[in-house]
Amino acid sequence: MHQGNQIPLTYHEYPAEEMRERACAFYAEMRRRRSVRQFSPRPVSPEVIADCLRAAGTAPSGANMQPWHFVVITDPAVKRQIREAAEAEEQEFYRRRASQEWLDALAPLQTNAQKPFLEAAPCLIAIFAQPHRVTPTGETIKHYYVNQSVGIATGILLAAVHHAGLVALTYTPSRMAFLNQLLHRPSYERPFLLLVVGYPAADATVPAIGKKPLEEIATFI
Repeated sequence: MHQGNQIPLTYHEYPAEEMRERACAFYAEMRRRRSVRQFSPRPVSPEVIADCLRAAGTAPSGANMQPWHFVVITDPAVKRQIREAAEAEEQEFYRRRASQEWLDALAPLQTNAQKPFLEAAPCLIAIFAQPHRVTPTGETIKHYYVNQSVGIATGILLAAVHHAGLVALTYTPSRMAFLNQLLHRPSYERPFLLLVVGYPAADATVPAIGKKPLEEIATFI
């Protein structure tokens, strides 16, 4: 029985052993996920991207405000504009804004100001955070826990893309305000991240890096 706007929870409990197997299988699948910078131009299914975005939209958010907006870019001309604007910002970052400590941390990844993947990949997803929204009548409604909410949605989107069989790169130019103008988004939205999505190039490589073991990232009390 439920009261007000509450509805019964839909929950399916698995036997303990099956639960363990599911958790282990999901970890094994996500362990294969890697950030890729060399993409095939092969197009991706719009229906697949749409379902991945639907999955991202299930994320919990502060007061259920859902303070995110996703812009899917496949138009080559727009991708070129994004690349040109991003590389201009990256040139400034590598030449002037980044500290030597930051550059040293990036060195093992062999990154630089050139971002050809922004054109090569068939799909870019620009993720915007909304500190507030404006109603059709002009009323401003504040959103809560925006960074946390958008971060969770982005994580689910990344997992969904990988689960679907595509590869991705999380990309954050040091300054991203150009995305508002190029993608015609309102000034109150803040670019959060560019997710580069597609199939890997046949000769794609990834850095030989690993992840911290469980004992370094978790404490059980």
